[in-house]
Amino acid sequence: MVTGDGAYIKKINRSVILKNIIEHGRISRADLSKITGLNKATISVQVASLLDDELIYETQLEHNTVGRRPIMLSINGPAGYVLGIDLDYNQIQYTVSDLQGNPVQSDTIQLETDDYDTIVRQLIEQIKHYSAQYVNSRYGLISVMIGIHGTVNKDESILFVPKFQWRQKALKATLQKELSIPISIENNANLSAYAESVYKHQKNSNLLNLNISSGIGAGIMIDGKLHKGYHGYAGEMGHMIIFPDGDRCKCGNQGCWELYASEPSFFAQLEKEQGKSNIKFDDVQKWIDTQDPVTYKVLNQFIKHISIGLNNIINLYNPETLVINSRVLRMYPNVIDQIKSNLHSSMSQYQEIVISNLGNKACVMGACALSIKRFLQVPELILTYANAVELQAAQF
Repeated sequence: MVTGDGAYIKKINRSVILKNIIEHGRISRADLSKITGLNKATISVQVASLLDDELIYETQLEHNTVGRRPIMLSINGPAGYVLGIDLDYNQIQYTVSDLQGNPVQSDTIQLETDDYDTIVRQLIEQIKHYSAQYVNSRYGLISVMIGIHGTVNKDESILFVPKFQWRQKALKATLQKELSIPISIENNANLSAYAESVYKHQKNSNLLNLNISSGIGAGIMIDGKLHKGYHGYAGEMGHMIIFPDGDRCKCGNQGCWELYASEPSFFAQLEKEQGKSNIKFDDVQKWIDTQDPVTYKVLNQFIKHISIGLNNIINLYNPETLVINSRVLRMYPNVIDQIKSNLHSSMSQYQEIVISNLGNKACVMGACALSIKRFLQVPELILTYANAVELQAAQF
């Protein structure tokens, strides 16, 4: 039982009410009282405060029955905006979302350099651009969350980005010197895992999301919370060694998993086997559709290497849901059955393995969702999957 500080209790009640308004989309005061167990007077006071802060708005529900039409409460999406950024090795994705999780603007800028100072200047210019665009809303551009394809400390400084060979970079501190808007830095796989839990697998408290794209990274949700480890580096599973004395990795080890089971490794092997260069995703889809034997040979080996790592991960974490995010695997029919056929151990227990359909938007989706959660100070966030589909379909 919570006792004592009245202000603290009010804060808790406010977060519970906001959580339920977000989850239901539209809800009446009476239903809020029933669901939360708060009395009508408390609901009335809290709703009045939220209306005054312009975080929610009222609409009258249309119905054909006799009697007074109920007043419904909803989150006021355009009251403020958040910016999610995916800083990948060859491009930067930007997505602006309102407070309902609806994407309102998405852009991708190709990178032609890995120079830290040059990329920092690009980030500053773009963030200032978005901040100016949304300055007239009630709360403006509230915050920026940047997903990094590398190890991020708990203090949000960057330890290492393999593709850029960045080491010990204080990106957050550098940006905050020139920007008044709050900046947060997070590992991209963690943000992708959060997106899966918010948009798709809301009822799964133990979820592991595996990104197989420019490298391999995992985001781990345990009991509904992101698991980051002691320093913040948990989930760097791409650097798990699966072949002792194997190929040399940029991390300094040999035989790392991502050298054999990431999409760049798949394309490198496919180009070697096909005797062609610069193979694209469209080429892979065409060869899969025509059941090209060379492509199927490389795919089967790719899936075998993926399965080796998955076996280790499943035995370590016993996940309820294991989500794999890979554009190549989404193309391949019955890929889940083939992955499962490689998991022979009776010790490997899990609830389900699925292929993500959030694609390369998962990181920015998670960044926006986590920013909304923090701004509204709600214990958990559930956003509609329709919003996720809209974001996935957004043309960059």
